Amino acid sequence: MNSQPEPEPESSGGSAGPRSRRPSRAGRIVMSTASAVLITLCCILVPVSLLTVWVHDIALDTDRYVATVGPLASNPAIEAAAADRITQAVAVRVDGKDVTADIAAWLQSQGLPPRVGSAIKALGPQLDSAVDQAVAKVATRFVQSDRFETVWIQTNRVAHSTVVHALTGKGRGAIGVSEGTVVLDVGAAVDRVKQELIDAGVSPADKIPDVDKQMVLFESDKLAKLQAGARLLDTVGNWMPVITVLLGAIGVVLARRRRRALVTTAFGAAFASLVLAIGLVIARHYYLDHLPAQVQSEAAAAAVFDTLLHFLRVSLRTAIVLGVVVGLGAYLSGAGRLPRATRGAADRAALSAARWGDAHGVHTGQAGKWTDAHRRWIALAVLLVLALVFALWDHPTVLTVLLLVAVLLVALAILALLSATGRVGEPDQPAEQE
Repeated sequence: MNSQPEPEPESSGGSAGPRSRRPSRAGRIVMSTASAVLITLCCILVPVSLLTVWVHDIALDTDRYVATVGPLASNPAIEAAAADRITQAVAVRVDGKDVTADIAAWLQSQGLPPRVGSAIKALGPQLDSAVDQAVAKVATRFVQSDRFETVWIQTNRVAHSTVVHALTGKGRGAIGVSEGTVVLDVGAAVDRVKQELIDAGVSPADKIPDVDKQMVLFESDKLAKLQAGARLLDTVGNWMPVITVLLGAIGVVLARRRRRALVTTAFGAAFASLVLAIGLVIARHYYLDHLPAQVQSEAAAAAVFDTLLHFLRVSLRTAIVLGVVVGLGAYLSGAGRLPRATRGAADRAALSAARWGDAHGVHTGQAGKWTDAHRRWIALAVLLVLALVFALWDHPTVLTVLLLVAVLLVALAILALLSATGRVGEPDQPAEQE
């Protein structure tokens, strides 16, 4: 005789045990509100986190700093501006009138007629023009050579505190900031050109004294405020991304519909990153349209702006693509009509391939059945491994995201095929398993 289990005693309040463990209406409202607030903060902080990583890495990582500013040495705009500034620095010191006057005085002291001295003095402008052309030619040849790039890279590697100074106002280097003005120190290049002029026979270049050898790249009265913000971002450093991810994860866990919350978080983060990316484009156009008179080359200013913000733009594009990928992935794993139809079509295709293989003697045996029984957990493990790889990847890019997505799709396809082989020969199961 089968004995029936005795019913569990009800609580004094008359509610069943499982129901008493459900959060109250007020608790659900609090959790939903907290979830919405945390998800909103996460979306807002995603671009802020990218800013902190950019400031922290550019300011403190010597290799990445050199990799950032190194290409500027071969940028045509920088080369033209540097050659022009070097020419100005050298030509100011070579005065044709003084040189011809000295020659005329020497000739007259040797007994030549005064008219000869006057004729020599008249050659001053031609001497100035000839020297200027020689200096310009030597300066241009120098900045277009590998020697200028070597000087540039060595200077920046030794003095990588340059970017710290550019963003926080501390330190000194080849690119410096003073009262809102960003300048490039071309002293080493001027010295090299001076020596080349001497070697070429332009002897007056030997008398070129030390001068101000700075080339203004850009200037902004807002730079002091930007430096204050940069110091704050540098202090926060790499902790902000961790905090942002934690806030988003907690927000998703607290949500009543977690899958929908994950979709919202992913697309919201992508949208916030897109807003910042558009803001950078607008800021660039505004800045270049309002360059102060002290800037000696608009093209050079644009090159510096684009180079220094290169990694930030790459990070923003990566965040946008990653947000869209995660959002689509979360949506397609849901219970909607389109997700179920998509997964069903994929499972049917895998089952057809498995049956074709079975008909041709391809079997997986117990491995296929085990995979079919544990398919969901295996897929989750693959997803977690790829997420860990992305988290540990040094400065991931859009290509990194697409590569990991491709790996995930291949893994899921293999998993679906193995799972389908475990079902071959059994009665047809519904393609969708929830």
